[in-house]
Amino acid sequence: MIRSPTLPTLLVLALTACGASRAPVPLVGASADVGALTGEWAGDYSSAESGRSGSISFTLRAAGDSAFGDVVMIPSALGRRLVPWRGENATGANQQPASTVLTIRFVRVEHGHVSGTLDPYADPQTGARLLTTFSGELNGTTISGTYTTRLPSGDTQTGRWTVQRR
Repeated sequence: MIRSPTLPTLLVLALTACGASRAPVPLVGASADVGALTGEWAGDYSSAESGRSGSISFTLRAAGDSAFGDVVMIPSALGRRLVPWRGENATGANQQPASTVLTIRFVRVEHGHVSGTLDPYADPQTGARLLTTFSGELNGTTISGTYTTRLPSGDTQTGRWTVQRR
């Protein structure tokens, strides 16, 4: 396996314009697999457990053995983007983030299977630190999969996401 650039799929996953990440995203996979993830993706996510759903979009741009990508997630009920977690004093509704995009920390792709993690982000209602991992299957111009969010209590919530190449 070679390290290559690409994807913040997911998941996981948000549906609005994306900017470039400040730091490259480590991407692990064969060149052909990585190349299949490069581009703009948009779709939706939902979780019966959390009751949240919304849109998701991301753009991956290859750069040597890394990729650049941001994820935008907009919960339907809130109408505003999820934001990066900024520390213990963060509050969901009152937090004024410098960035409204989430950063993909790591992506692995192998034979059409994609997995990765997002940098911590703030719970939209409490501001608590949330951690999400995602996995999915690339089928043509669609990636579908699941995600797991670890709550501050240690409990987890799962959901589904799907994106299509724009």
